[in-house]
Amino acid sequence: MKKLCLLAVTLFAAFTVKAQEVVKFAPLDASPVDISYFPNKAVKFKKGDNPNPVIKVIYSRPSVKGRTIFGDLTKFGEVWRVGANENTEIKFYKAVTIDGKNIPAGTYSLFAIPEKDKWTIIINKELDLWGAYPYDESKDVVRVSVPVKPVSTVIEALSIAFTAQGNVANLVIGWDKTTVELPITVK
Repeated sequence: MKKLCLLAVTLFAAFTVKAQEVVKFAPLDASPVDISYFPNKAVKFKKGDNPNPVIKVIYSRPSVKGRTIFGDLTKFGEVWRVGANENTEIKFYKAVTIDGKNIPAGTYSLFAIPEKDKWTIIINKELDLWGAYPYDESKDVVRVSVPVKPVSTVIEALSIAFTAQGNVANLVIGWDKTTVELPITVK
């Protein structure tokens, strides 16, 4: 009986080691996933403050790598996923208002239609998409036109951050020499 138990333990150990050897982990992604929060996690909270997020954006961060981004890699006038890989998702932990439209708490897709001097920012109901290929305009929650704000220094990796102005969270998207801001009123 001892020999049978020893054999079973040995076989189990050998199988476990073999199973661990066959796992192939993916290499690092060229456009790594990142998350931006409002309020920003870097904000120093005081005792009694509520540090829970109000808005969260999950996106992939492609890099310029010497390419012409807007008008070439990302075509003017075409729907873009605001990032790389899977489409960008924005989560509102409570209801917000965008361009006068009430948006219920929930998770949505974030798309944009870049133009040279303005972007149309789109909040869409559909989730779990790869890129903007299956984008369905009939599922848009809101579309807002925002001006392009050129910057002099290249923003190498696509970046999303928030600035605060009273009860407005400005979602700032920056890449290459371009930034745009989407005002989101927090209720």
